[in-house]
Amino acid sequence: MANYYPPVSFHFMVEFTGISSQATDTQFQSVSGLSVDIETEEFAEGGENRFKHKFPVRTKFPNLVLKRGLVIDSEVIQWCRDAIESFQFEPTDLTVKLLNEEHDPLMTWNVVHAYPVKWTVEDFNAEENKLAVETIELAYNYFTLV
Repeated sequence: MANYYPPVSFHFMVEFTGISSQATDTQFQSVSGLSVDIETEEFAEGGENRFKHKFPVRTKFPNLVLKRGLVIDSEVIQWCRDAIESFQFEPTDLTVKLLNEEHDPLMTWNVVHAYPVKWTVEDFNAEENKLAVETIELAYNYFTLV
């Protein structure tokens, strides 16, 4: 019987389709928001007072949140700035790849029609010794597991 070891969650990369192929634009500290909820609608049946029927209605995807150390010359940040400063939105697809020890993808999430909705840089504080971290928040339609 073979032993199964779950993959580690710290070895991953993010690729933006058509925006950048720079290594700094694929490396992030964390990715969150790869989840889906199914909204339900309740229906009360006449004569049945013990419960209400629940029916699936649609799926709901939260925003995708990407964090990394501040990158000075980034095409992804330029894409975000075009949307935020000039209100020129160019939705794009991106992939999040969980990698094994040989850097091959174990799982791939294809995020469809993503566009920036928030960009923040953490507070600067002279009393702390830490990296400047930027956060990019993206809205998207849905994701699929490839």
